[in-house]
Amino acid sequence: MEQTGTVNALREELPVSREQAEKLDDRALLQLYRQTGDQELKWMLALRYTQLVRRIALQASGMYSSFAQLDDIIQEGLLVLLNAVDKFDPEKNVKFETYVSTRLRGMIVDLARRQDWLPRQVRQKSIKLNRAMDDLAFQLGRVPSSEEVANYMGLSREQYDALLSETAVSSLVSFEAVLDSCGNAMEKYLCQGQQANPTEEKFQDRELHQVLEEGIASLRENERMVLSLYYEKELNMKEIAQVLNVSAARVSQIHSRALQRLRVYMKQYMQA
Repeated sequence: MEQTGTVNALREELPVSREQAEKLDDRALLQLYRQTGDQELKWMLALRYTQLVRRIALQASGMYSSFAQLDDIIQEGLLVLLNAVDKFDPEKNVKFETYVSTRLRGMIVDLARRQDWLPRQVRQKSIKLNRAMDDLAFQLGRVPSSEEVANYMGLSREQYDALLSETAVSSLVSFEAVLDSCGNAMEKYLCQGQQANPTEEKFQDRELHQVLEEGIASLRENERMVLSLYYEKELNMKEIAQVLNVSAARVSQIHSRALQRLRVYMKQYMQA
């Protein structure tokens, strides 16, 4: 009630003083910006989340250091943040921070796609890996195991793990490309717990949630843990390595393998 009263008072007193606006919570500040269109309020709200931008940028550059400089990611992230203030719909009952996080991750994937970040040799290896995963999935009627993929490609387990690390960024982009064609399923899945009326979602959205949930449930425990720590807890590679008591390179391998398996799982659903 106190926040609502403050907003009403400020609406009657324009322009808004900086001191008054800074005392508002995020929701009230967003409402006031929508009411007034005051760009200073927009920047004020965006600046509250600059640390989130930096945290996700650090996380991405730590996991996938081969495709972009940290400053580039942060600069792009700030533009996404400003745009998110205008696009965010509080009526959907999704937290603004969750909305911004998913937009920032999408921006990182787009940035990776735009840049010529992957050497031709690595890109060819990634294509062979994806093809092997898809061929085996078709033959077996399920997502293949790491051992099966390694044997199919004529690689030792050590060579296969090294391949996963080398093609980590490509795995991310390939997986996100499948999700894009599914209607951004990961974003919807991560936000579904905050939806006020999930029964009102379209059947297709509910089905995508279920398929993605089943896909994640089919992963190994360490793969599920890495995805949870990376996407939900927003830990970086070194932090995840400390939690799991493994090397940072091993975390990258586990993450890449999990995305490869989910890519195949979602692709099978699309082709069913």
